[in-house]
Amino acid sequence: MPKFVIERDIPGAGKLTPGELKSISLKSFGVLCSLGPSIQWVQSYVTENKVYCVYNAKDESLVRRHAELGGFPANRISRVMGIIDPTTAE
Repeated sequence: MPKFVIERDIPGAGKLTPGELKSISLKSFGVLCSLGPSIQWVQSYVTENKVYCVYNAKDESLVRRHAELGGFPANRISRVMGIIDPTTAE
């Protein structure tokens, strides 16, 4: 399944409380369950004013649908074309 990175502009994201992050996570998970197994949330990175999410999905339209149903911004969606790490240099 293709992998996508979603950039979400969320001013003040780094100041969200653990409870607020849990609520967002629960909302996202509920939407994912309703969309079925063709989309999976891998993880998200919260920065000062953005959240970067990694998803596996059959296509970009499904990622956009998740954002719409959840009420989450999806300012930029990029398909991952490759993955490198320190072992790539071996």
